[in-house]
Amino acid sequence: MQTSNRIIVRLVMIFVTALLLFSSGEIYGQALIKIKARKSLKNSQSGEKSDWQEYDTRLVSSLPGLENYPEPQHNAAGARVDKKETATGFFYTKKVNDRWWIVDPAGNLFINSGVVSVTSKSVLKNAEFIKKFKTRRDWFAETTKLIKNSGFNGTGNWSDADLLKTSADSLVYTRGFNFMAGYGKVRGGTFQQPGHLGYPSDLIFVFDPDFEKFCDSEAKKAAQYKDEKLLLGYFSDNELPFPEDALDRYLSLSGTDAGYLTAIDWLKRTKNGDSLKQNITDVDRQGFLGYMSARYFAIVSAAIKKYDPNHMYLGCRFHGKTLKQKPVFESLGRYAAVVSINYYDVWTPKIENLHKWSDWSGLPILITEFYVKGDDSGMKNSSGAGWIVPTQKERGYFYQNFTIALLESKVCVGWHWFKYQDNDPDDAKSDPSNKDSNKGIVNKFYEPYMDMLIPMAELNKHLYSIVNYFDNQK
Repeated sequence: MQTSNRIIVRLVMIFVTALLLFSSGEIYGQALIKIKARKSLKNSQSGEKSDWQEYDTRLVSSLPGLENYPEPQHNAAGARVDKKETATGFFYTKKVNDRWWIVDPAGNLFINSGVVSVTSKSVLKNAEFIKKFKTRRDWFAETTKLIKNSGFNGTGNWSDADLLKTSADSLVYTRGFNFMAGYGKVRGGTFQQPGHLGYPSDLIFVFDPDFEKFCDSEAKKAAQYKDEKLLLGYFSDNELPFPEDALDRYLSLSGTDAGYLTAIDWLKRTKNGDSLKQNITDVDRQGFLGYMSARYFAIVSAAIKKYDPNHMYLGCRFHGKTLKQKPVFESLGRYAAVVSINYYDVWTPKIENLHKWSDWSGLPILITEFYVKGDDSGMKNSSGAGWIVPTQKERGYFYQNFTIALLESKVCVGWHWFKYQDNDPDDAKSDPSNKDSNKGIVNKFYEPYMDMLIPMAELNKHLYSIVNYFDNQK
């Protein structure tokens, strides 16, 4: 029975491949369409949703004259081969004319389109996994084909990078550290929040004297990856808090806490010896926020570069209120190659925000999480952020609309869809934001959502022609 199931899986994948490869035939210049969507209400893990509303949605077929910009040839990793910069043997970022790019190891210009959490490690999914695949390598071979045939050229955080580096399919991948999260678990005091780890009073332990030593010890792992050619770079953490009033919060800690002592010392130095708390101004708060965040970025980037000087530091996946904190972006800009952002709660990315984040940091933007859920999936869609649309096809249309705006901005060098597989409702170990929701490109039975993947593939396979289209607009 298992053998027949595997044969069926392979036949399905062949059919999927054929659909994805031969599903074009667009008519360019069509008008914007309207899509009904409703929002998962913020901070609600009980399934509360807004009313249905209609949203203007731009598709590949909505770009008049796109047919005049043929897609240039790609190399195996998905970079365009018609434009060259200096080859260094590893990825780096560069602004060419008025557009930011990733430059691949051979010097080709590259936009990274990936999928997050491409992994088969969940124990609770093993029963379904065993029905369909003989080994993890069988799963991996079928999955990388699906990702490549859908036009994606890479994977995002929490993917099986050790398998990816052995792939003949040339998917670009990332690796992730959990410097602050890992230190916090050893130190004590952290707790699980929806989507990320929580810290007491939203204060990271960046001033603890042992944090730097912990990072150095963890970063030693990077030495074994320093020669990997398809490794884009490293994330240092996920969705850390950088509160605007961090100075006040550190000053409210115990008088023996390293954060409190650092805050007092910083006040004395910046206010000419006056450490009275009642004299704190918003200028002080902004200054200290920059100081605090710069310390974090300096420590983690130095630890990575000590053991792997070749690959990019990709930031710590900003999210939520941090997106309003200019000092944090300015600090990151001194140490990273991109600003990584988990971007939710907008139907269409705001180009003015993308430009603002790039200007603050002096860096390009990499969107490291976004998704939309389908009402037709049979799932409750009761957790997580973002939008819900009626069907899987409209999930694909959301993807087109979202990524077209990213390409139009000229400051975005890529994006990672969250995520490979739907949430498993029976997974008791998942955090509150990842329960019973339709986020994947495959369901929990490893079956692809073809109605969504076909529009995704259409956008992905026009990636550089869309770039050329916007670069030639007057």
